[in-house]
Amino acid sequence: MEQKQNEFKYVQQHLANERTFLAWIRTSITIIGLGFLAAGVVFRTTTYEQYGHSVAAIIGIGSVLIGCMIIYMATVNYRTKQRAINEEAFRSPNTIIWFTSIGMALISVFLLMLVILLLFY
Repeated sequence: MEQKQNEFKYVQQHLANERTFLAWIRTSITIIGLGFLAAGVVFRTTTYEQYGHSVAAIIGIGSVLIGCMIIYMATVNYRTKQRAINEEAFRSPNTIIWFTSIGMALISVFLLMLVILLLFY
């Protein structure tokens, strides 16, 4: 019974937690979509065609993996915050922030390589 009272007492925090969770889900869907877009890039027949396809495949697979990990981490983060709100012991998450930042930096580097291959070769 006390669990339900705490959840009702902190309804605004729980709703904010859900909005944050959904924002992470939208972010992961965007990252996965970026991977599908990169993987679908078709190169002209050049001497660098194989490199272009390899980079596009790395971006595609990497983006899907990063997106899936973000979904997993967002779910764990949501459940942890849910308990912490009820126990009045909130801690800001660092792991999902760093993972997303590093993942996006890696994807950006590979996308830059892909664009260079498309433009100059």
